[in-house]
Formats: sequence, structure tokens, C-alpha cells
Amino acid sequence: MSLNTGTYNDFVNEITEHADEKISEYTCLMNVHMLIEAYSDYNFAKVINNATIITPDGKPLGWALRFLYGIKQERASGMDLLPDLLYNASVNNLSVYFYGGSEQLLAETSKYLKQNYPDLKMAGSYSPPFSKVFSKQEEEDHIAIINNSGAQLVFVILGCPKQEKWMASMKGRINAMMVGIGGALPVMIGLQRRAPGWMQKAGLEWMFRFLQEPVRLFRRYSFTNSLFLYLLVKEYLWLKFFK
Repeated sequence: MSLNTGTYNDFVNEITEHADEKISEYTCLMNVHMLIEAYSDYNFAKVINNATIITPDGKPLGWALRFLYGIKQERASGMDLLPDLLYNASVNNLSVYFYGGSEQLLAETSKYLKQNYPDLKMAGSYSPPFSKVFSKQEEEDHIAIINNSGAQLVFVILGCPKQEKWMASMKGRINAMMVGIGGALPVMIGLQRRAPGWMQKAGLEWMFRFLQEPVRLFRRYSFTNSLFLYLLVKEYLWLKFFK
């Protein structure tokens, strides 16, 4: 599984530069959940590895890089990247588009952006109907709308793994840098709370989300966290005794 390394600012600047060039590419923000999805699904792993930029979203991934390979890696999470990318887009006159999420979420986002990024160029937004399968013509129409809007940075809010698969299918078709931001948007605009700073530094942001939605997230975290620890130990033993 591929993962880019570098400073947080490197990621912000690189994504901004690619957006300015209007090349059809996408960025994946990898956390433990995404890593396990890719480990469990070969086709999804290819989707991730085909991304131009793959940032270490989760704190545990940074710890794993240091523990296994001695690499000191800053976290580059969606919740931090999103406001910084919007700021860069605003000062560099780049137009942005939001694809996904509910109509209410996008309406609240529009209000938030007008208040906090008054100079930001909004190319548009679209909330696709939940679970609807688009015809080939409908898909082409959506692509044409995004391309004709002049969007240079497309934020995708469909959740993992759906948003990554969608971006991969749009590579070479949508002329912009696409970034899958998942749940970062409702947190940024204040519809959801983010974990306190001490929990972020301790790598416990997942626990804060779990405590907010225990029923929905219990199976995900019990499975993904356990499997992640297993893979971490397995890789450590392989590096120590067999490499």
C-alpha cells in the first residue's frame, strides 16, 4: 500500500499546485479504516494506489511509520487540510466545487463559506440522490457541469470507500484535483464536534467519534482497529526476523 510522506505544508502546497494546473487527479486521505478497506479488497487497493497523493490522515499511521521504519511523519488529516486548502484557493483565485453530502449540508456550507471565505470562488455544488445508480448519460451530464463550471478543486463528500471509487472513475474525465474529505466538512462548518486537542494528539479521535455514534461505529472500530494492530505486529515481526 502506497503512502506519501512529507510535511503537512508540503501536502497543502502540492494539492494547491495540482489544482492550479487543472490536471485530472485525485487525493486520498488515508486513515486506519481506509487502510483496512484496501487490505480487504484488492480492487479498492488499486484505487488508492492510483491516487496522485495519499496523505496519512490518521495519527496511528504516523506512529506505525515511525515504529516500523523510523520515519517521523506529520499527520495530514481532512479536518485540518480542508480549511487550509480553502484558504489557499481563496488567495490564489482557484475555484472550488463540492460533490456529495445532503442538500442541507451543502446549503449550510454555502453560508459558512460566504462568512469565512468571502473571496472564495464557488464553482458550484451537487448533492447526488442517495443510492441512485446514474445512467451513462446522466453521469456524462454531471461531468460536463463540473468541467464547465471551471472548478479546479473538487471536494468529494461521499464517505469511504465510495468517494475514492468515484474519484478513481472520474480520473481523466473531470479536469480538476479531486479530494475525498469524508466527514471533515460537517465538522468544519460546525454541524459536528471535533475531538479536543489532547485526544487528537493522543490518537484518540476515533474514540471521540465512537462515543458520539457507538451503535453505528462499534463494528467498524472493533474490526478495523483489531486488524490494524494484527497487521502492525505481523509487519514488525517480518521486518525483524525475515527481511
